[in-house]
Amino acid sequence: MLNRRILRMKLFKAVYCYAENQGMTLKEVEALMETSCEAARDLYLFLLSLVGPLTAEARSRIEAARSKFRPTEEELNPNLRFVENGITPLLTQDPDFTKIISKKKFSWEQYDVFLRHLYERIRDRKYFKEYMEKEESGLEDDARLWSRIYERELEDDPELEDILEDMSIYWNDDLGYAASWCRKTMASLAAGERWSLPPLYRSDAADGRGLDSDKLFVYKILRAAYTNFAAYFDRIAELTPKWNRDRICTTDLALIVCGMAESEAHPGTSAKIIINEYVEIAKGYSTPESSSFVNGLLDKLINKHE
Repeated sequence: MLNRRILRMKLFKAVYCYAENQGMTLKEVEALMETSCEAARDLYLFLLSLVGPLTAEARSRIEAARSKFRPTEEELNPNLRFVENGITPLLTQDPDFTKIISKKKFSWEQYDVFLRHLYERIRDRKYFKEYMEKEESGLEDDARLWSRIYERELEDDPELEDILEDMSIYWNDDLGYAASWCRKTMASLAAGERWSLPPLYRSDAADGRGLDSDKLFVYKILRAAYTNFAAYFDRIAELTPKWNRDRICTTDLALIVCGMAESEAHPGTSAKIIINEYVEIAKGYSTPESSSFVNGLLDKLINKHE
């Protein structure tokens, strides 16, 4: 499930925590990163479990309208295409999916206000109206609709952000990635595949294609960063004589250490790739000047110019 870019982000956060608290043991730092990785898959599961409750919200609207004192003809004979979509039963009636959701104790029941607002927003979307107006639809159309919901409606939703922040401190940057995996699930369900829990590391699903272990990849870097942290800092300090430990941004320090550690843990990886990866992370997590700072120092420290 987790590709190497997101693994580098998890790595960076673990190294950042260690840079802030160097009393942590290696075992504690590794456990922190493992928890963070597992949390990304948990978020995928929580988001995917939205399918049933959102469909139920639509159904409850229909039933409430039918129960009115004087319902209109449209309310008595509503369009049931969405509430009868084929994706919902594939998940809500799947024993493996329902079992793991129950085990994780994931539920949208207390977030009824969010579900109401989300459904109201979706009903006004052009793609939803076009879906509802189709004369005929099948599983592919249903999956496409859900994919659009995951693609367009969840990111930058302040209500959802508050919910996720309350549920897990590890979810604050994984929403987009988890939603992309929900879209992949919709495509697989539309193709007739049954839902299955994605392996945590992408290489675990390689089906014998010879991919190196992603878990080994990231843990080798983490151990190198932890073991050599002081030595890496000394090398950084040599190139930044005007900066002392307290004046170097911890975010930048962690990123540079990660780049140095990856270069030593995986010498076959080109310097250009390593530098680009951590510069991209810097753009999202540090100051506007950080990307050039990280780029310049890593270019000198890795010393493996192409």
